[in-house]
Amino acid sequence: MSGADTSHSDYVGGLFRSHYDWLCSRLHRHLDSRAHAEDIAADTFVQLLSASGVTPIRQPRALLTTIAQRLMYQLWRRRDLERAHLDALENDETSSPPSPEDLAQILEALQAIDQLLDGLPAKVKATFLLSRLNGLTYPQIAAELGISSRSVSDYMTRALNRCLRVTVTAESPRDYS
Repeated sequence: MSGADTSHSDYVGGLFRSHYDWLCSRLHRHLDSRAHAEDIAADTFVQLLSASGVTPIRQPRALLTTIAQRLMYQLWRRRDLERAHLDALENDETSSPPSPEDLAQILEALQAIDQLLDGLPAKVKATFLLSRLNGLTYPQIAAELGISSRSVSDYMTRALNRCLRVTVTAESPRDYS
């Protein structure tokens, strides 16, 4: 570990000692358990620690709050996806309940899709999910979202291009020389 890495670790460690309890208390107001608040607070500092070369922060609580909120929103999105999937399984009388392993794989795939579509506008995401997960046709999606069929087509193109772009980037060979 270089001197710069040590100073960065020491700096983040100081922030942790100074602000961890405050951040946990703040998060606990929005989360259902103290343990979840502590997990997100710890993940906040892990992200800060993994950021390279963080210079002294003028308003550390503002930055910590922003990082923690993003992590909290990711947790809520993941829970919403899980809940929606479990609701869909309950309403499908034709299929048997999945095994715990299958359920874990399904939830992992849903989280990967959510990350893949992260950053797209809400209607673009909703269009993609209604098409791919719910099997709705373009006219049905248009009626559901109150948009035109042309918009559905445009939104699907945007979502599919995002999926393709991310997939191609992830599969491209890396040059380690």
